[in-house]
Formats: sequence, structure tokens, C-alpha cells
Amino acid sequence: MTAPTDAGATPGGPRRGGSDDAQMLTALVRLRGALQAAELPLEVPGVEAQRAARREMVDQLEDYVIPRVMTIDAPMLTVVGGSTGAGKSTLVNSLVGTRVTQPGLLRPTTRSPVLVHHPDDAEWFGQDRLLPDLARVAHSTDDPDALQLVPSELIPSGLAILDAPDVDSVEERNRTLAAQLLAAADMWLFVTSAARYADQVPWDSLRGAADRATAVAIVLDRTPPEAVQTVAAHLARMLASRGLKDSPMFIVHEGPVDEAGLLPPAHVADIRGWLDSLAHDSEARAAVVKQTLDGAIRALTHRVHPVADAAAEQLAAARTLREDVDRAYDAAVLAATTATADGTLLRGEILARWQEFVGTGELLRSLENRVGWIRDRVVNAVKGKPQQAERVTVAVESGLEMLVLEHAEAAAERAETAWKQLNAGQGLLDRPDVDLGRASRDLRRRAEVSVREWQDEVLAMVRAEGADKRSTARFLAFGVNGLSVALMVVVFSSTGGVTGAEAGIASGSAVLGQKLLEAVFGEQAVRGLAERARRRLEERVRTLLEGERARWVAVLDGLELVPGAGEGLRVAARRVDDVRYSAAQPRS
Repeated sequence: MTAPTDAGATPGGPRRGGSDDAQMLTALVRLRGALQAAELPLEVPGVEAQRAARREMVDQLEDYVIPRVMTIDAPMLTVVGGSTGAGKSTLVNSLVGTRVTQPGLLRPTTRSPVLVHHPDDAEWFGQDRLLPDLARVAHSTDDPDALQLVPSELIPSGLAILDAPDVDSVEERNRTLAAQLLAAADMWLFVTSAARYADQVPWDSLRGAADRATAVAIVLDRTPPEAVQTVAAHLARMLASRGLKDSPMFIVHEGPVDEAGLLPPAHVADIRGWLDSLAHDSEARAAVVKQTLDGAIRALTHRVHPVADAAAEQLAAARTLREDVDRAYDAAVLAATTATADGTLLRGEILARWQEFVGTGELLRSLENRVGWIRDRVVNAVKGKPQQAERVTVAVESGLEMLVLEHAEAAAERAETAWKQLNAGQGLLDRPDVDLGRASRDLRRRAEVSVREWQDEVLAMVRAEGADKRSTARFLAFGVNGLSVALMVVVFSSTGGVTGAEAGIASGSAVLGQKLLEAVFGEQAVRGLAERARRRLEERVRTLLEGERARWVAVLDGLELVPGAGEGLRVAARRVDDVRYSAAQPRS
């Protein structure tokens, strides 16, 4: 019977020394950090497979590779795994020589893993060592998150046996746990039966073991004598075709169990003798551990590169999504700020209230003549009507609020449409905590506050500019509120972009506002007032829309994608390979 240490090449010759171990440990810890940094939260095509690969690699690093490098001299862990109903628990009990794990008729039987070890080896299996996520217990349990530790003098020092759940269990949690435990094994004792040896799921697990050069021994359990030759021959061919031709195979004949649930000792004598020989031969045991450990490390560095590609793809997808948002909101900011100055607002309610305040017709015509005539005509038009100025202010407030809301809604709709065209964007929009397709619910309130603050700023500008003119007839005639609404009207038409039938009305309204202000402050002062008021309005509109953009950006920032994560992962993998290669070179 050939030991599994012959399976595959064992790189590196003698076990690496302390310096190599320290370098490898550092490299592996960095690789784990790089994998953890390579988040894959976006739903891009093929990402689920890479998420699973990333999880598996982190788990194997934490469950087996890093702890094993830290405790290279720990006992060899043999994990007994395999098909449902193959008799794993009965086999473990029979190998130990007493009942340590509970077999049964109901499936699944083994829910919580059981680890049997020599009492002198207890220190190697503490919470901070192998499989750190599993709580240690000293009693029988069905908790899949617990590892039952069973010290036994019947197990030789240097060897530990772990009974794992079925790899093809009907319960997903059991299958996941079985895969986790098998990935933490120094050696697999893979148990199948004459009835189940050709099942697909176990062979998927064995294929993974072969890819990682894991030491594997096969147990063909509960085999009737008449089927041994046929089944064993076929199983041997299957093993050879899947890269496991050097794995030893043991036959356990079908037979009775005693009252303790144990097979006759002779039925498991070959397996027990082989395990004992490994336990007592430190070099052979170390070779098994090194074969599996080096194979696991090599497989990890090979598997890293598709995950690195996926991490880079995540960054590219996030960049595309961010560009979609920027296009939508840049357009909204431009359109909204343009509309505050091109005469667009000088229509509807604002225009009606302004005309009520200043009058039309004769007053407008009078403004075409010399400024000296303005005083009496304008005083007659506006004197005694302060309520009209307030109505203009209210109309301006409403008009600006609606302007911001309309452009915010349009931007949200454009951004949503763009995101829906990508799997990554649709995945984010489908999240229950994301509500981006409309303007934010408090935007109206924030716009109302911001517009009122701008109106207060305009009022303060007029008041400050007219500090030395408050006693003049013209200032008194218009009042601070009247001059403020005139300044707002001038701001709304400062670029003169409106065209069509409304152009004349908007232009006339703006000219009238300009003349009113110039009559009080002078042309140069009015130009400066209008520029400052326009600039402050644009800043407020931009701030409101930037706040809307920020909701989308916050979702992308919340992904916590790390720039360069893919390349960082490749660098970490190359470092592990370099250390591994260096350790494999002959020592002079």
C-alpha cells in the first residue's frame, strides 16, 4: 500500500527553516489582506463565481494555511469526509476503537464536526489555531458552528482525526462546513461506498483536492465481497483519470457492527496501521503536511488572478456609474443656472406679480425717455402698494423652488435610466436601502430655505447699497422690498437668453427693473449688485443640485472599493510565489 506522500511532487525538499517560515507567514498575511480589500459588491457578469473563489481563499488562509505555517509542527490533521451514508462516523469510531462520534440512520447524521486527538496534543487545537471560527466544546452537539474536541489515549500523538459532515448533504450549511473542513485538512480520508462511489458531488471535491495536490487516501467502505474486484478496479481508473492515481485505496468489507457500533478491528486494521505508521514517522508526517500545505499555497496564488481581474472590473464599472451620474447632474446644474439668468423665470406667476407691482404701458414708455421724468411717473405707479412687492417675493420663491425641483427630477431620471442599462447599476437600484429614482423627499424644504436665504441676501445688498440714500424720495418711493424685487428681476434676465413671443415682455420687465434701480443707485452700482446677486443665486442652485448628486455618489462610495485592489492582489500573490520559490532552492 503506497502512502499518499508519493502523490505529486513535493517542492522544496526539506522543510523550510524558521526564516523562510517567517517570510512566508508575512507574505500570506498580506495576501489575505489583499483578498479582503478586493471587494466585489457590484453585480457584473460572472462576479458570483469570483466572490465564491475569494471567500474560499480567505477561508482557507484563515482556517488552514496561515495557522499551519504558524504551527508547522502541529499534529497531522486527517479529515474524514465523503458521501452521505458512506459510514464515515462508524469508520471513525472503529479507527479510534471507541464511540467518539454519533452515527445514525437519519440523514444528515454528522452536523457538528468531531475532532479526536491525543491528550498531549490538546494545545494545538485551541481557538486561536486551526478553524478559528468554530467554537470549541467538550460535549456532543448538533451546532455546526462548534467543534467538539475529544481527547483519547487510543489516538497516537502527532495524529488527529476529524469527522466531517457529508459533502453531498441535503443541508447547504452542512455542505459548506464539509468543504471548509476538507480545505483545512493535512490529509483527506475520503470515504465512499460501492453504491455511491461514482456520484458527481464527491468527485467535484476530489478534483479540487487533486488541483491543490492535497494528500488523499480513499476508503471504499461497506463493500460486499462479490463487488470488491469490479468496484475497486473501476474506482482506481476514475482516480487515475482525475490526477489521483498515487492515492492509496483501502477496502472495508461489509460486516456486522458490535453493540458499541464498531466494525470488527480486522476490517479497519490496514487503515489504522497506516495512520499509526504516519503518526510515528515524523519525516513521513512532515512530508504529508508539506505536500498539502505547498499545494494549497500554490493553488491560492494561481486562483488570485481571476479575482484580481474581477476587482479591476468592479472599479471600471463604478467609474462608469459615476460618470453617468456626473453627466446627468452636470447637465442639470448647467440648465438650472442658465434658467435663472436667461429670462426663463420672467413668465407666469412671477411676471404677473411684477406687473402688478410696477404697472405696464405708460410707465414702460416713460422709461424710454430721459431719466429725469422717472421720479414722478414711477412714484405714482408704486407708491402705496407694498403688498405687491411681497407678492413678487412669494412668486419668486415658488418659481425658484420649482426650477430646482424640475431639474433635480430630470437629473435623477436620467441617472436612473443610465444605471438601469448596466447590471451593476440595476443591482444597486434594486437594493432596499436605495431610493434614487426621484429627487430627495426633503429637497423642496431645502430649496425653500435656500431661496429665502438668497432673498434675504438680496435685501441686505440693497439695504447696504442704499445706506446713504434712505432719505431720498426715490428710495422712499420704492422701499427696500421694492428695490429688492427689482434686483431679482434684473438677475433673472441678466443673460437675455429668452426668445420668442415672451422676449419682449421679459425684456421690458428687465429694462424697467434696471431703470428703477439705476434711478436710485446709478448704473455702475446696479451692475455690481446684479452680478453679486446672480453669483450667489447660482451658488445656491448648484449647492442644492450637488446635494442631490451626492446621494448617488454616496451609494458608490459606500461600496468601499479600493483603488488598485486588483494590482495589490497580484503583487501579494507574486510575493508568496517568490518566497515559496526561494524556500525550494537547495541550501548551500
